[in-house]
Amino acid sequence: MGFFSFLGRVLFASLFILSAYQMFNDFGVDGGPAVKELIPKVAVAKRHISSRLGVEIPDIEVRHLAATTIFLKGVGGIFFVFGNSFGAILLVLYLVLTTPLLHDFYNYGPKDPEFVPLLHEFLQCVALFGALLYFIGMKNSIPRRQHKKKAPKAKTV
Repeated sequence: MGFFSFLGRVLFASLFILSAYQMFNDFGVDGGPAVKELIPKVAVAKRHISSRLGVEIPDIEVRHLAATTIFLKGVGGIFFVFGNSFGAILLVLYLVLTTPLLHDFYNYGPKDPEFVPLLHEFLQCVALFGALLYFIGMKNSIPRRQHKKKAPKAKTV
């Protein structure tokens, strides 16, 4: 059972690790294609949040956001492979921060051609989020091995 658990974690985390590796290789001076995709989505999100809250949102350096996602996916995936809950928490943080930003199906109508693929990717991220929460819950519900206390030896007089 231990091998299959490890294999499952490797396969699950490979999605995040390989994605982080690809983003890291493409990052370059300008931030790569990830930054080019994020710039308009961050601008729309900033406008939406500032209009709802009535507060001016400060400028966000999109290259830093892309670097943060690389870090969260890479380090979180590596820690997750070894069964560390902190890795799962980093991956949950990544999904919470990026899923509504990257897969903004709610900005399109059901008749738009972008709606269905974005909704599909959004639901995949929600499923990954659920799997990570399940892992964290199971990891916390298993009691840790406790050492048996040795009975004190009777003193002989």
